[in-house]
Amino acid sequence: EAQVVASGGGSVSDGGSLTLSCTASGGSFHGSRMAWYRENAEKQCLLVSSYNFDGDTWFDGGLQGRITNSQDVDKNTAYLHLPTRKPSDAGGYHCAEGTPNGYAYAWDQGTQVTVTS
Repeated sequence: EAQVVASGGGSVSDGGSLTLSCTASGGSFHGSRMAWYRENAEKQCLLVSSYNFDGDTWFDGGLQGRITNSQDVDKNTAYLHLPTRKPSDAGGYHCAEGTPNGYAYAWDQGTQVTVTS
């Protein structure tokens, strides 16, 4: 059974950097799509970034240029990097592993990010 576990959340000061990690197991990491979502006030998960292992990468238009993602295939781990934190970046972040066409078959429980001034 495919599983993913996200980590790296916590409290970060306004303007600080943050890297979230998502480690996958039980699935086919090398042929999958890894995606990051952030919860809005209505608890909907909105796509922030995704990466297919054929190199196709997507970023939310409002965050493009500010965030990056990366992968360590030896560790089956995907990363989301936010080098400059803003209060609007706070919230619950989830990662998901899925098929390259966007179907997510494994979700994590979420990791919470808070931004302090």
